[in-house]
Amino acid sequence: MSDDIMVCVTQQRTCERLINKGSILKEKYESKLYVIHVAKEGTEILGNKDEGNALEYLFDVSKGVGADLTVLKSKNVVDAIVDFAINKKIGHIVLGESPNDKEDGIVTEIRRKLPYCSFYIIPSN
Repeated sequence: MSDDIMVCVTQQRTCERLINKGSILKEKYESKLYVIHVAKEGTEILGNKDEGNALEYLFDVSKGVGADLTVLKSKNVVDAIVDFAINKKIGHIVLGESPNDKEDGIVTEIRRKLPYCSFYIIPSN
């Protein structure tokens, strides 16, 4: 694996803090930075104006730190994240702290499937 970094974001402006952490790691490791959002198949990516504006904002933040924002749709969000990480040979993954136990299961599952990666869980505050 490489020292490349993947930042996983949702459709919220608050995810800027995750991209900023990814940018710090990018400079530290002199590596590539990828920002990814995975929407569950069957849901609208831009479900409402606020989500569309937030995603556009995160696109601009990503661009500002030299990263592309990739938006994917998948039946299985975890598998899409894992496949992306494997295909890009990601070594570091930045995720936001989950506000509920169900999403913590997602983080645990990603960690289990990508044991060779370093994880950075960023608090919500």
